[in-house]
Amino acid sequence: MSSNAVETVREREEAERRAPGWRVTDSGGVWRPMALLAGPVLLEQILILLVGLVDLWLAGKFLLQPHLAAIGLMSYLLWMIPALFSAISIGATALIARFAGAGNFPDARRATNQALLLGAALSIATMIGLALAAESLVAAMQFEGEAARLVLQYLWIVIPFIPAMMIEQIGIACLRGAGNTISGFVAMGIVNVLNTTIGAGLVTGWGPFPEMGWTGLAWGTAAGYAGGAIAILTMIALGVGGLSLDRSALRPDPAILRRLLRVGLPGGLDMLLLVGCHLWFLGIVNALGELQAAAHGLAVRIEGLAYVPGVAFQVAASTMAGQYLGAGDVKRARQSVFANCLVAGLLMSAAGVLFFLFPGPLTSLFLGPGKDQVAETAIPLLRIVSLSMPFLAIAMVASGALRGSGDTRIPLLITLFGFLAVRIPLAYWLAWAEAPLPFGGSIEGWGLAAVGAWYAMVADLMVRGTLLAARFLEGSWSRVEV
Repeated sequence: MSSNAVETVREREEAERRAPGWRVTDSGGVWRPMALLAGPVLLEQILILLVGLVDLWLAGKFLLQPHLAAIGLMSYLLWMIPALFSAISIGATALIARFAGAGNFPDARRATNQALLLGAALSIATMIGLALAAESLVAAMQFEGEAARLVLQYLWIVIPFIPAMMIEQIGIACLRGAGNTISGFVAMGIVNVLNTTIGAGLVTGWGPFPEMGWTGLAWGTAAGYAGGAIAILTMIALGVGGLSLDRSALRPDPAILRRLLRVGLPGGLDMLLLVGCHLWFLGIVNALGELQAAAHGLAVRIEGLAYVPGVAFQVAASTMAGQYLGAGDVKRARQSVFANCLVAGLLMSAAGVLFFLFPGPLTSLFLGPGKDQVAETAIPLLRIVSLSMPFLAIAMVASGALRGSGDTRIPLLITLFGFLAVRIPLAYWLAWAEAPLPFGGSIEGWGLAAVGAWYAMVADLMVRGTLLAARFLEGSWSRVEV
């Protein structure tokens, strides 16, 4: 090959390496990249929150107390199902962030296609598994009677849309790793419009929609997931963030898959354990009766207000830490995490002040006539959780930074410790009048019902926030290879 031909090949390869895709390293400081990353995610999370709050409002205003209890469990299940793909999404964000930080967009594109390929296989297995285990899962959550029937009715409608959930979860994670957080906001805007319009129309019979009541909520959710998935696939196919869909890259690539799973499996297991322990915790509350379950579900949805900034700056910290480490800039990786912690802590603490001072007006927004007991039971829960907001902010941002850097094993151990050594044992002891012992028998508990369970939750958040902060300050996350 002539020298001119070699030079042409080199130029083409260099152009490919510098394919479109914004990187945090393109900015001199950490504040501007943080704003550019966190801002769209903040808006995206507001839209996600609105989806849940609209469903809660519709159930509280137009349906009955069993529906309110059922929507509380469905909020957990609709968090659990996408979390099943977290091993892939966490690995994809970390790997693509490193590639993007180094300017290596060809490998970032290959990782994107491999992540979606792996997600497709897992989504099929998830559909089959959930279809077979739906009744057992609902029974394990201590649900029975009308509320259990309603949850199963909802599940059977959304199960066929699990591949759409996968595309949203993994596609958005890939784009975030490449430094593009606007796409998630756009996709969630579509989800919000579809879910709100179709869900509200089918519940109430508004306009051209038939009145379907409870199942209308489920069809609104399903339509939202389908629309969001189509939007994400379209954006990746169009080359947003320097990524693309490539049929040749959809063949299994063992080297990329190994790297995805080496980083993602511990992080995914962390997420699955987090969700599983949350469901265990929910079972403890649900066993206290329909009123306690309904109040817990209401308070959890309102508490989600605080998660909006937490998730936004968690995502920003994850992308920034990964890309700065990919560029070899450990100092700015560390500075970016401190900046995200500071802003998230201030915003989430402000939300905590609202929970403490105005719990009554917040609960009344979502409840119709005849649900005063639910409101009275939920009010102290919001005041209790307000105390944990600074610790929750640290836990969310630090865990995002550690995952983005590829340090996923220690956060897994911290999650296990927080739930299994703190939250679950304390919840049994504080919530129930008679608390079970691990090896049989029982001891006298405090019998504080949902209030006791939420005290246990706050203790867990304080412990995990402290331990994750200590892990970050120790510094070995900056030396992890992905």
